[in-house]
Amino acid sequence: MELDDELCLCFHVTKRKVINFLRVERPRRVGQLSDCFGAGTGCGWCRVYLKQLFNAAVAGGQIEENLPSCAEYARLRSQHVKHGKGTPPPGATPIDDN
Repeated sequence: MELDDELCLCFHVTKRKVINFLRVERPRRVGQLSDCFGAGTGCGWCRVYLKQLFNAAVAGGQIEENLPSCAEYARLRSQHVKHGKGTPPPGATPIDDN
């Protein structure tokens, strides 16, 4: 996943926005990442990845965690939603029909 790829597909929050939010705002809890343009408050798919980035930032380590490619990320999110594990809000990146 590249920096300008969307991490939160529901609210179109890029990986770059999340990383910058972590560096500038220094949230104390992972839940505070929702203050970054609503990240993690839609279907819930990105929460695991938000937590990975948060934990890396708190540990003072490299924030660039290993994330799937943009296409694989979107495909996995589509499966997540199709299995009833979350509902994207209106305006979210569409679910892959495959």
